[in-house]
Amino acid sequence: MTRAAANCPICRKPAAPSSKWAPFCSARCRTQDLANWATGKYFVPSPRTEADEYWDVPPDSSDSTDG
Repeated sequence: MTRAAANCPICRKPAAPSSKWAPFCSARCRTQDLANWATGKYFVPSPRTEADEYWDVPPDSSDSTDG
């Protein structure tokens, strides 16, 4: 069964499903997608955990030895 052509998720040009860059239309669009993930433009949301709450606590200013 042959898949129908879809549009590239980056530039929206038609992308052949049999292309070596599928689902992208070119190596440039594939690289741009990778860059989007690497820079945080894309992310997979996850529920906050107890560990996340620990890291959000600001440092206690009363422990300061200044002054």
